[in-house]
Amino acid sequence: MRSWPRPSVPSLPPAAGRLRLHDTATLQVRPVGPSSGPARLYVCGITPYDATHLGHAFTYLTFDLVLRAWLDQGLPVVYAQNVTDVDDPLLERARDRGLDWRGLAERETQLFRDDMTALRVVPPDHYVGVVESVDAIAAAVARLRALGVAYEVDGDWYADRTTAARFGEVGRLEVATMLALFAERGGDPDRPGKRDPLDWLLWRRERPGDPAWETVLGRGRPGWHIECTTIAQRALGGPVHVQGGGSDLVFPHHEMCAAEGRALTGEPFADAYVHVGMVGYDGEKMSKSRGNLVLVSRLRAAGVDPMAVRLALLAHHYRRDWEWTDADLDQARERLATWRAATAAAGGLPAAPVVAGVREALRDDLHADTALRVVDAWAEASLAAAAGPGATEPDAPATVRTLVDALLGVAL
Repeated sequence: MRSWPRPSVPSLPPAAGRLRLHDTATLQVRPVGPSSGPARLYVCGITPYDATHLGHAFTYLTFDLVLRAWLDQGLPVVYAQNVTDVDDPLLERARDRGLDWRGLAERETQLFRDDMTALRVVPPDHYVGVVESVDAIAAAVARLRALGVAYEVDGDWYADRTTAARFGEVGRLEVATMLALFAERGGDPDRPGKRDPLDWLLWRRERPGDPAWETVLGRGRPGWHIECTTIAQRALGGPVHVQGGGSDLVFPHHEMCAAEGRALTGEPFADAYVHVGMVGYDGEKMSKSRGNLVLVSRLRAAGVDPMAVRLALLAHHYRRDWEWTDADLDQARERLATWRAATAAAGGLPAAPVVAGVREALRDDLHADTALRVVDAWAEASLAAAAGPGATEPDAPATVRTLVDALLGVAL
């Protein structure tokens, strides 16, 4: 599947230090990624049945910062992301609107590409749809069947959680909580014939009116979780250093991916699981099902500078739930104007402290909110110094402009 254009990412002189992030599985902020060699990132992608809202954008901007921080360490990065271009929500939306599901998926995927391009998000090296991966996913399910991890219920294939080593290692949740979330988030705990209520669907046999493909398992289509496990392992070609997504993916999605990955390889699926907080609007989590969406595409169509949108999102720490208001965008516009004025000046205060401050903030659990304040302080002080008799450095504005572009993805 085609990705989107890659923005240029300038580089800064290297500095010691490693990226540290909160790992959901260990509940610790710890170093993530290798000390050398390629850093492998997998982020769960969209189900393309509606447009990109700010909750999506907040997630993908977060992992864009992870990628940029690794690049700043001098690490090559291999990044993969899926597109769930066949799944129940997409099929239901297409039926409700009388649309071809393939056309709906392509239209919304293209809108997502356009939004990511405008926000200057570095694209994945491997942008992979489920439809193009059906044979590989079926082969992975067949492998789980051969390992005794999968069993059949009326032609469908399920994973047996009792055979999954260290099941529950990602979310560390009580069984009652897992059952409630499983039912809420696409699971079928009450289906007759299952060995355990938490067993999850790996492969769905063909139903009338549903898309299906001929595979080693017969005609059908993949379940949700196994698609990401298969795509990540095939695309990255090695251990996943970070699997990322919104906090609503901790369970069941990332828990099931972890179990499948360990079963298929005998090794942990990912070294760390990193999750992003939910963005709310009008008092509730922003979501397609509720319809309380602020869409990136609509902001762009209204003439909002995408860099202001990016700054508005980066003003919040990635792990915290928060609610979008018009004040977020107003503050971001003011910040952007101040930064542009300061970096367009003939000189500014020394840049070395701001470079060090931004790096420290990002490498310490991705505190973009702190990094923005570091640049704010430099910009305001530099503009004040330019208006007075104090000496300034002529190269400082260009250095800060490069810093903001490289690490925060904001083009000034």
